[in-house]
Amino acid sequence: MHSRITISPELREWILATTRAGHGVPDVLRLMKENGYDPRQSRSIVAEVLKLPLAALHASTDKAAPQGLRTKHPEAPEASIDGHAIQVSLSVEAPALRVLEGILTAQECAGLIALAQPRLQRALTVDSEGRQQVDHRRTSEGMFFALNELPLVARIEQRLASLLGVPMNHGEGLQILHYLPGQAYEPHYDWFDPEQPGYGQITAIGGQRIASVVMYLNTPEQGGGTAFPEIGLTVTARRGSAVYFAYEGGDRTSLHAGLPVTRGEKWIATKWLRERPYRNQRPR
Repeated sequence: MHSRITISPELREWILATTRAGHGVPDVLRLMKENGYDPRQSRSIVAEVLKLPLAALHASTDKAAPQGLRTKHPEAPEASIDGHAIQVSLSVEAPALRVLEGILTAQECAGLIALAQPRLQRALTVDSEGRQQVDHRRTSEGMFFALNELPLVARIEQRLASLLGVPMNHGEGLQILHYLPGQAYEPHYDWFDPEQPGYGQITAIGGQRIASVVMYLNTPEQGGGTAFPEIGLTVTARRGSAVYFAYEGGDRTSLHAGLPVTRGEKWIATKWLRERPYRNQRPR
């Protein structure tokens, strides 16, 4: 007969808080091992606290590459985050895509544009080695905010984290892009191709990208929507709205493009989410 494990209130609360923050059982067990806990005892402790069968924990730790965190897809008709109402006006299942109305207020849109303008540079893409590079497919200007860099940025980051069930530290820094007439971003994927030689390096700082949120900071006079050619869908750019799409496993239906602005200008804020905490919070 085995004796019952004594679990301190502090350890119990830490396990619960860590899992509520979106970390899986393998992460909890790894952190406990790093802090001197015996792995066999750790599994028993976590099973007791989370009310899980011990066999399930053995299965989760025996995998060579445990799955990272996944986002929670917003469901219609409305989500309320700290009193901020966000409407889901369109849902697609493949890829997992939602059009979100009212994700930003008019004041928040104007604030992001004003903060970004002095820091705009030619927008870059990420090459196969994880470096920022000029790419002829992307002709806009842009900049990055660091995570939590400013109160407005932090408020929007937390809203997205709450809406999608992903901790803030799983996100890359918020990117602001500015498009003038004729400027566009040709069809591309946001996830990283495992067949590329630099895949291991670029995913070492947070794992694979799992989802994107493109938020529209203004309404262009004409053009500038986000097209998904594989499913025949174009999302209209409207101030305060956004398109969220996830692409677990490298979903090729998530191919998308920023269509040319034909009149006026377009401002967007893009958030990329990773399966694990992202260490490089201010790419340059």
